Amino acid sequence: MRPDPRQDPRTDPLSRQDPNARQEALPRPDASRERAGAPPARRREKPAPSPASTRGLDAFTFFVANLQTGFGPFVAVYFTAQKWTQADIGLVLTIGGLFSLFGQVPGGAFVDWVRSKRFVAALSVAIIGASAAGLALWPTFLIVALAMAAHSLASCTLTPAIAAISLGLVGHTRLGERLGRNARFSSIGNALAAAGMGACGYYLSNEAVFYVTAALAVPTLTALWFIRAGEIDLVRPQGQEPGRAAPSGWASLRLLVTNRALLCFSACITLFYVANAAMLPLVGSVLTVRTSQTATVLIAACIMAPQVVMAIIAPAVGRAAQTYGRRPLLLIGFAALPIRGLLFAYAESPEILVAIQIFDGISAAVLGVMVPLIVADCTRGTGRFNLALGAVGTAMGVGAAVSTTLSGFMADRFGSHSAFLGLTGVGILAFLLVALIMPETRRAGSR
Repeated sequence: MRPDPRQDPRTDPLSRQDPNARQEALPRPDASRERAGAPPARRREKPAPSPASTRGLDAFTFFVANLQTGFGPFVAVYFTAQKWTQADIGLVLTIGGLFSLFGQVPGGAFVDWVRSKRFVAALSVAIIGASAAGLALWPTFLIVALAMAAHSLASCTLTPAIAAISLGLVGHTRLGERLGRNARFSSIGNALAAAGMGACGYYLSNEAVFYVTAALAVPTLTALWFIRAGEIDLVRPQGQEPGRAAPSGWASLRLLVTNRALLCFSACITLFYVANAAMLPLVGSVLTVRTSQTATVLIAACIMAPQVVMAIIAPAVGRAAQTYGRRPLLLIGFAALPIRGLLFAYAESPEILVAIQIFDGISAAVLGVMVPLIVADCTRGTGRFNLALGAVGTAMGVGAAVSTTLSGFMADRFGSHSAFLGLTGVGILAFLLVALIMPETRRAGSR
């Protein structure tokens, strides 16, 4: 019988080559899918983080919110009790505000540059705790100014570090849901800390608030320790995609300043804060005039109401952003702002003013998730996630600064009713800007 030439080693070209050549010549598993027009098999996703890391990040965001609450309205109360003049109080608060405004971009770049995001977070927490201790122990002008500056700079690195750790743990696919959890635990921490520190200031002393704030650095660092460093992907926080080298240096910066979606989002968020930042202080002034006896209680309720709403709906916002995209949620969050301003302009009852703050909770929940999520979408593949997050934070700070000046001018000249209507007009403009120019940033395969 004549031998089959296909089985003859002398005539089989594949047998005369390397043994691996036959394997390479075989069709790839995805080849038939590509010929049929079907997309190739999806790349395996990053494994979910361990329960210890997940709970550690939950606790860390909770205690960070506790830590930051001590530097809120309690600062002005403490300085007033120390017989400081209003000029000196305004000066140290301005120092802190300026460092916070201009430290956003360098802080984000520093987080991008440092390899260990946990180290940046731990260092920031330690500096904030030391600043609180300095305020309580040595309330002199020089120490207070240095402490406020140090707290502002540490906050500029702590916020992007939390976002980077979140992105490194879960990857882009699950980032929306993770940011929703962060927002929930942060709002719970803010609410509980405000109540607890208010009780400390009332029953103990004003400086006790800062001793408690400094002590909170210990459980905050303990929670950070439970986040396993080995589970934080060092590539994903930088935005680099597998199999593709991230651009470096000026090339990545050019990608940011020419990114249409990021520029549009920065413009929209600036207008949002121009309309939003002054609304609650304006409500406080109105409540003080109408009900001077219960104004403090009502203002506290105005602060608590959005935190409760945010804690309830923030995780759902994160899941919806992964399912339906970023733009529909962004439109809802921006629409809630002019509705809130319009209701404030015509509401008479103090209790109604508190109820209207529910809309602030909706906007806060949406932006608490959307800001880092959209920035992560826009900077994917550039290696500049935290730098861009700092730039957006600067835009928010500029909008907030303009808001207080604008609302004060309108309230003095035309009254609080006209001031609310003016801020509402800016809010409508921000909503229209989102509807007209803001593109969808979620990638097609990221559901």
